[in-house]
Parts: sequence; structure tokens; C-alpha cells
Amino acid sequence: MDKIENYSPSANLLLNRVILVTGAGQGLGRAAALAYANHGATVILHGRKVKKLEAVYDEIEALGKAQALIYPLDLEKAEDKDFATLAQAIVEQLGRLDGILHNAALLPGLSPLEHQSVAQFRSLLQVNLIARFAVTKACLPLLKASPDASVIMTTNSHGLNPSAYWGGFAVANAGIHALMKIQADEWETLPNLRMNSIVPGIVNSPQRIMTHPGEVKQTMRRPEDLMATYLYLMGSDSKGISGQTIAC
Repeated sequence: MDKIENYSPSANLLLNRVILVTGAGQGLGRAAALAYANHGATVILHGRKVKKLEAVYDEIEALGKAQALIYPLDLEKAEDKDFATLAQAIVEQLGRLDGILHNAALLPGLSPLEHQSVAQFRSLLQVNLIARFAVTKACLPLLKASPDASVIMTTNSHGLNPSAYWGGFAVANAGIHALMKIQADEWETLPNLRMNSIVPGIVNSPQRIMTHPGEVKQTMRRPEDLMATYLYLMGSDSKGISGQTIAC
């Protein structure tokens, strides 16, 4: 499957579902959090900067939808106990989890491999790859208890087709694709669990502006333009689809 076209989600597609969105403070994460809330979900907003998360929280409140929760966590510094605490907080406050959108990413800039330090490489792997494994693993008991749980990885085309200067970010994204495939295979006998990846392509996001500062933003798609795909893979209409990489 290469893309989802002309999908029109029902207004209550995600009613009564609890969904964790990492990197929810801006860009695609913000747009997805709003879309999920607008289709009935209770959204857990994760990010590093509380002020940005509070702004998204207020936007959801203005929609008159289910009250969101804010969970700040610096993935670059997080350890096993921090991921376990996140899962426990979800248990205590909401009692369930029906989906995760892994959207948080770290990309400090493009540079040759010889200019990337070991510390930078380690941080890129930690935030972009290891944290996704760790969050999913910590939340797995909650996901298994859901009648229909979906995990989505936002990833990057350079993970599939690496090229110069993308360094540790491309390596981490290649790892995301492998992680998604492995997990989907391991969940093959669990019909209530699925995992897929989305490659957004060219979109007007903070990450794109950083890597391609000369582009004209007005000519690019907005994050909101991709939400049909994010809604489709998170909702029950895509049940049974797993291990797929969807290009927007």
C-alpha cells in the first residue's frame, strides 16, 4: 500500500479511545492531536515544552472535545524508569490506551558524518528510535488490553533512501522502519494490535523549514492536509493493516 486517497473519516471515528501523541506541540504532532480529539479521542499530549503543549490543550478545549492531558518528558534524557512512569500515569489517570502516534523527532541540522560527534549520534538514536521502542514497550500491557490498538510511526524518506548529510537522523529512521516491521510481525497473531509507518513527504513543518530554508512555504502542503492518512491508520477502518509504510 502506497497511499490513502479520498478517505473520509466518520465524526466519531475515535470516540472513547485514548491516544498518546508524542511531539504534539507543533507541526504534524499538533495537527494529529487536534484531528484525533476532533474525532472523539481523549488525547495525551507529549512534548518537551509545556508552553507549546498548553497551547494545543487550549485548542482542543476550544473545540469542545474530550479534555486532553499534558505529559512533558525529555526523550533525550529519559531512562527505563521514566517510560514506566509514563505508562503508570496513563493507567492511573485514564485506565486505558488505544493508540500511540510516535511523532517526536530530533534533527539539529544537516552535516557530514565526519562532523557529527558520538554524543550527537547517540542523541539522534535515542530520541528518534530508542524512545519509540521504549514508549511502546512500556505501554504494551495497555495496548494489549485494548480491543483495537494502533501504533503509528511518523518517519522520513531518508530512512528508506539514505543520502549525504542526513547522518544519524537517516540511520535512526532506517531503524524505525526495521522496528516497525519486526513489531508488526511479532503482533501477527494478535489481531487487536497493529503498527504502521507514515512518510509525510514534503510538508510545511518546523523540521522541513530547518533542512530546506529556501523553500517557499506557501507552495507546500500543510500538516492538516495529511490528516486523512493519520486518522485512517489510527481508527478501526484500517483494522487488519499492519507492517505497512504509507507514503503521503
